[in-house]
Amino acid sequence: MSKQLKPLIIFGSAEMATLARYYFENDTARKIVAHTVDDKFIDTPEFKGLPLVPFSKITEEFPPSDFDMFVALSYTKLNCLRQEKFIQAKDAGYTLPSYICSKGVTWPDLNVGENCFILENQTIQPTVTIGDNVIIWSGNHIGHGSNIKDHGYIASHVVISGNCSIGKRCFLGVNATVKDFTTIADDCFIAMDASVTNHMPEGSIAIGNSATILEAEDRRARVLKKRYFNI
Repeated sequence: MSKQLKPLIIFGSAEMATLARYYFENDTARKIVAHTVDDKFIDTPEFKGLPLVPFSKITEEFPPSDFDMFVALSYTKLNCLRQEKFIQAKDAGYTLPSYICSKGVTWPDLNVGENCFILENQTIQPTVTIGDNVIIWSGNHIGHGSNIKDHGYIASHVVISGNCSIGKRCFLGVNATVKDFTTIADDCFIAMDASVTNHMPEGSIAIGNSATILEAEDRRARVLKKRYFNI
């Protein structure tokens, strides 16, 4: 007999929280019972028909022995705010389940940490590891052997090729591309449409996607064709 899942509290009362609630309610067996936010943001006792509880009182009203929590925050402060609240929820004793949309392609060896939010139409190849508190929006490709570390945010239609390492708190914008065997250090920002072909040091930013066109007889073209295709 499968273990019954605990009801779920969602940390947040904005767009991200609304979306997380929709996915959990419509694609999992989780019952959502309340929302919580920091005390200073409480201006109403309810959020979309459920109790909105100050975080300072959440363990009294919804103790971690009986309830789990999901931190539904976006990429504010380059994901640092979501990391901070993730740690606070863990310290309060809550288990933070991950959501992986049923409408995607994954393999049984996929290793995913806590409080991840992985939306539909993913292609996640074998031997991929995803850390804690990672958001992966819809329609991405994550190549085999890649490692996505904690607290990152990957927007839609990103291609992470095989055997890449993406550091903590990184943000990858829509349509970004990362070449295979590339290491992205912590706290990097890869802008929309950027193409990353070299390792990125900590805190760096990648922008730009314009291609350089080489004529067939250009020496550089011949070198590249030989390197990649042995011709």
